[in-house]
Amino acid sequence: MPSSPGPLPHRPGKVLAVHLAYASRAAQRGRRPAHPSYFLKPSSSVAATGGTVERPLGTELLGFEGEIALVIGEPARRVGADRAWDHVAGVTAANDLGLYDLRGNDKGSNVRSKGGDGFTPLGPAVLPAQGLDPAALRVRTWVNGELVQEDTTAGLLFPLAQIVADLSQHLTLETGDVVLTGTPAGAGVVVPGDVVEVEVDVPDGPATGRLRTAVVQGEHGFDPGLGSVPAVDDLQREEAWGSREAAGLPARGLSPALRADLERVPTAALSAQLRKRGLDDVTVDGVRPNHPDRKLVGLARTLRFVPHRTDLFASHGGGLNAQKRLFDTVGEGEVIVIEARGETGSGTLGDILAIRAHVRGAAGVVTDGGVRDHAAVTAVGIPVYSRGPHPAVLGRKHVPWDTDVTIACGGTTVQPGDVVVGDGDGVVVVPRALVEEVVAAALAQEAEDAWIAGQVAAGNPVDGLFPMNAHWRARYEQEA
Repeated sequence: MPSSPGPLPHRPGKVLAVHLAYASRAAQRGRRPAHPSYFLKPSSSVAATGGTVERPLGTELLGFEGEIALVIGEPARRVGADRAWDHVAGVTAANDLGLYDLRGNDKGSNVRSKGGDGFTPLGPAVLPAQGLDPAALRVRTWVNGELVQEDTTAGLLFPLAQIVADLSQHLTLETGDVVLTGTPAGAGVVVPGDVVEVEVDVPDGPATGRLRTAVVQGEHGFDPGLGSVPAVDDLQREEAWGSREAAGLPARGLSPALRADLERVPTAALSAQLRKRGLDDVTVDGVRPNHPDRKLVGLARTLRFVPHRTDLFASHGGGLNAQKRLFDTVGEGEVIVIEARGETGSGTLGDILAIRAHVRGAAGVVTDGGVRDHAAVTAVGIPVYSRGPHPAVLGRKHVPWDTDVTIACGGTTVQPGDVVVGDGDGVVVVPRALVEEVVAAALAQEAEDAWIAGQVAAGNPVDGLFPMNAHWRARYEQEA
């Protein structure tokens, strides 16, 4: 086996990495996985402390991720979580570097985006695992001397032993293999000239020392004649930097001015303007509000239920299922929209989830199914549009299946990020790309309709006034 440039006696046979493992990172990303998922990094990406890593020519988003790395001792195959830690020989610091410019091209495999030479620094020391409490380890990251990441394994979504045990049921973990166990919130982008340091320790106890990596500008780019080349968009910038604000991007939510305009304009006016633009199928039909006097305005987060099936509910209905994950991560000003296929034979949410959404600042909930604890949900104060109350729990008719996907609700298609507006007349879904145009036109039409109403109230006939002929149009433009 070739020698290793890192702290290990030999280069690892394989390096496995967890996609998303810390609650802080999940909250930052706005998604919380039900189970761990993984990718492979080539052993040639392993590097030692004190080295450099290149940001290839023509790229922008070299991301760092401070992590706890586990070094496998005794081979593990189909071991339980109760014995998994016995197969870990050591713990060290890792920097799971990645190039977000190639992330979209990889579509989750991370071969190119995470596999570059020097993209897995390890070290400088390996702490013996036996005697360490896997639930009491800490990882910290500094960029140019500033602390940017700090978390402990108490904040993991999946305990370290579970990660080892889960991997071992799929493949043999061999002696010397390395498992990167995910990064907490605070990971971001580095540029040439930056220095990243990562340390793993037991607070007030043993420490690995700081793993130090300097970023340098590479001289070589990528040949488009050989394969895909780097490409970035605002989504990758947001993911790389950790937030839109950190990436210098405008907020994804509605601006205060646009939200105020949406609060003013009736859904009937929005529906009319959308119909003029060929969109006559954007109303969520059959739902009624629990607070008819309250306006609902926000960006859609979507939740899909599929018809109940006992085996599927057993695998997807319990624990932190898709329904609970969405209510646990909904953001301020967002609207949870639920596809329940118009099925009214059970509830799709109850008072506990309504409270959770309200506490997190959600704008409301729209479901084409029933609501359990309807009076209690109404008392929470959050606007909810539904097909009415039903006493039965979710599992009677539904299996919570997926989140943040395109769904059907009340006869209309809803995509994540669509603008959802509700009032006493019902709910309208406005494509995000059209909302400014549609709102401006709707407000202009509202002003015109108000003037016409005033003329009718003054005794004028509607003929020639509604809609306005040339005479009334000229008068309106003169007086408005």
